[in-house]
Amino acid sequence: MTPQESSEPAPDPLAVFARTRFIMVRPSHPGNVGSAARALKTMGFDGLHLVAPRDPAVAHHPEAVALASGAGDLLETAQIHASLAEALAPATLSFALTARPRALGPQVCDIREAAERSAQALANPRHRVALVVGTERSGLSNDELGLCQYACHIPANPAYSSLNVAQALQLCAWELRYALLPLTGQARLPDTHGRHDPGGDPADSAQVAALLEHLEQAMQATGFLDPDHPKKLVPRMRQLWIRAQPSVDEVDMLRGLCTAMIRSRARHTDTSSA
Repeated sequence: MTPQESSEPAPDPLAVFARTRFIMVRPSHPGNVGSAARALKTMGFDGLHLVAPRDPAVAHHPEAVALASGAGDLLETAQIHASLAEALAPATLSFALTARPRALGPQVCDIREAAERSAQALANPRHRVALVVGTERSGLSNDELGLCQYACHIPANPAYSSLNVAQALQLCAWELRYALLPLTGQARLPDTHGRHDPGGDPADSAQVAALLEHLEQAMQATGFLDPDHPKKLVPRMRQLWIRAQPSVDEVDMLRGLCTAMIRSRARHTDTSSA
């Protein structure tokens, strides 16, 4: 059977996102769960997992729905687990977020290292990655931390490292997305998909010359330029705009400004004459 005749579907490059889960342990504030859903969806992830949430129906809580801001589908599909061990069961690599140094526990890394390690692991389709955050009040317990391979830190201001759990998940999701994009073939910058904006084309010499003539008229109308004593103002202005290489839209904008200046001066003159 040739490759073209193969019945097996081509691998989905975005599956690396689906093989990443974000676990919130004992979340107590519905707004944080909603904000976390929004943060994850913004970065292309959909694996939101909740361990023993205070409100088992948090996905329908008005505050969670409001702060999800369009990511209600992630709330609806969020999986609820009785324990962290259950939520971590499929993971082959896991990171526990903590702001405190621990005397005992797993290896330590920062979030950027965690993202790089995750990308290396997820290049293999057999791997699953989990990132775990604890409660607002007390974070993760030592026992919960011990279930993960790494204790992960966000290098925040040591004098004030207080990060809301949803904010922490946003930072983690961004770092993971940035690290995973090379595996997906997606661009890191917005793509115009080949659409051409003619207004962004460089103005030609005739358009720039017309602008300079119009600008000279506006400067005379406002009294900024004395035609009897121009000095070097006009050639300097010409050098400025030639060097700037304005676009078609920019030339049109500046000519509109010149027209407004001339009209304003004419109205002022008519009012003064009256």
